[in-house]
Amino acid sequence: MEMRQLGRTGRQVGAIGFGAWQIGADWGAVDDDAALAALDGAVDAGVTFIDTADVYGDGRSERFVGELLRHRPDAGLTVATKMGRRADPHVADVYTLDAFRAWNDRSRENLGVDTLDLVQLHCPPPEVYSRDAVFDALDTLVEEQRIRAYGVSVETCAEALAALRRPGVATIQIILNCLRRKPLDEVLPSAAAAGVGIIARVPLASGLLSGRYDVSTTFGPDDHRTFNRAGEAFDVGETFAGVPFDVGVEAAREIAELTPPGATTAQFALRWVLDQLGVSVVIPGARSPEQAAANAGAAGLAPLDIATSAALTRIYDERIRPLVHDRW
Repeated sequence: MEMRQLGRTGRQVGAIGFGAWQIGADWGAVDDDAALAALDGAVDAGVTFIDTADVYGDGRSERFVGELLRHRPDAGLTVATKMGRRADPHVADVYTLDAFRAWNDRSRENLGVDTLDLVQLHCPPPEVYSRDAVFDALDTLVEEQRIRAYGVSVETCAEALAALRRPGVATIQIILNCLRRKPLDEVLPSAAAAGVGIIARVPLASGLLSGRYDVSTTFGPDDHRTFNRAGEAFDVGETFAGVPFDVGVEAAREIAELTPPGATTAQFALRWVLDQLGVSVVIPGARSPEQAAANAGAAGLAPLDIATSAALTRIYDERIRPLVHDRW
């Protein structure tokens, strides 16, 4: 597994990580044994970075990761979690030092650690970015050794650029995939110049970029690909990267035709993300050891050539850009 610098954390992590939302909730049922097996399979395949959140299954995902840390203590893992989205109402005024301490205490208990490697504000309200007290509180958590570093998971490029103006921010987590390319314009170059790591999430557009779906594919009622298609539960950009399902299916079919022999379409899509400037780690999810290992295998693919990259750009410009580029 190729190792990369994780922004200002001072840590090296494998270029392919593991996104643990899928084993927590909102992706259909995943039983305990399957969740733990997927995590083990990822580590066996060379994954060293795991991303979770306190809100994924109301702590279920964190507890699975905590179990992994207990039975794989020598795996050299870096674990990132997130905080803020459990607040109700989810408004800027709840982002206080007291709230941070309480949320951190719960995550530290779930994960079974004294100090959290990386804590990210979880798509906070836009007003948060302008509040000095919020970032002073995060600095206090570092001083108290509750956390080693902090970052922000964002919905929009504008939010990412605002976060980059904060000198203590170590990482930015943002949606980046073949169907969501706006971060290439300003966010990735600015982050690279500042030494801030990019954690690329939703890299397969909620599975669209696996190339396995057609317009008749359905998902269970407990899967966000059913209940959040119009943004009913959270930002619609989190589901299929905000691309209408039928449009995404057609784009994915074209992308699949570009996939080189010996690779899956998902691996090809992950390789595209790895080729982008300043990406520290990409975090696909997985529901089985086999899927986790296949994802990790993307790091072994050769970088895309100029002609292939140009073909992907054409697909984006013709099919996707008018629908998503100016929105996020």
